[in-house]
Amino acid sequence: MIVAIDGPAGTGKSSTSKAVAAQLGLSYLDTGAQYRAITWWMVSNGIDIDDPSAIAAAAGKPEIVSGTDPEGPAITVDGVDVAAPIRTQEVSSKVSAVSAVPEVRTRITELQRSIAASAEQGIVVEGRDIGTTVLPDADLKIFLTASPEARAARRSGELKGSDVHSTREALIKRDAADSSRKASPLAKADDAVEVDTTELTLAQVIECVVTLVEEKRAGK
Repeated sequence: MIVAIDGPAGTGKSSTSKAVAAQLGLSYLDTGAQYRAITWWMVSNGIDIDDPSAIAAAAGKPEIVSGTDPEGPAITVDGVDVAAPIRTQEVSSKVSAVSAVPEVRTRITELQRSIAASAEQGIVVEGRDIGTTVLPDADLKIFLTASPEARAARRSGELKGSDVHSTREALIKRDAADSSRKASPLAKADDAVEVDTTELTLAQVIECVVTLVEEKRAGK
C-alpha cells in the first residue's frame, strides 16, 4: 500500500502523514526533508545557490539517508544527523531554488522511489509532487489544501515567535515558486482526493485520511 500525500506548506502534511503511518503500521517518508537536506549540504559546502549549474554539478555528491519510522523519522547527510539544522530559516529560504534544479529532482526522486519500493508493509510518502511525478502509480493519492491564513497561523505556531503576516507572505511566495517551476511543479494529481483542512482539527484530518486508506485497502 503506497499512499501519496501532497500539498503546499502549512496544510498539516507532516503531522497527518506521520500519524496515519503510525496508526496503520506503515513506513513514512518526508520528501521535503530530503530537499532540505541537500540544500543544507549545498549551503554548508559553499555552493552558490544562485547558480543552477553549480548546484547541478554537486547534486550527486552528498549521501542522504532517510529513516522511515513515523515515530522518529531520522535523516542524515554523509553520516551527520541533520534533523534540526535542515529546519532553519536559512535552509527554508533557499530550498525552493535548490529543488527547482532538474538534476537535484532526478537524484532525490530516484532515492524516494527506491525507499517506497523497499517498504515491505507499505508507506505514506508526503511532499509536493508525489502523486504526479514520484509515485504516479500510488494506491491512494491525497492532496491537502487550506487557506493561506490558516496555513500561516499553523506555521507561525510551529515557528515560535514568528509573525503571522510575514509567515503568510513567505508561504505564498514559496507556493508560487513551487507551482511555477519547470521540473515537477506542485500540482494536484487528476486522481487525487482533495481534503481542505482549513476548518478541520488535526485529529479530524488524520481520521479522514485513515478512513480513505482503510476504504482503499478494503477495495471500496
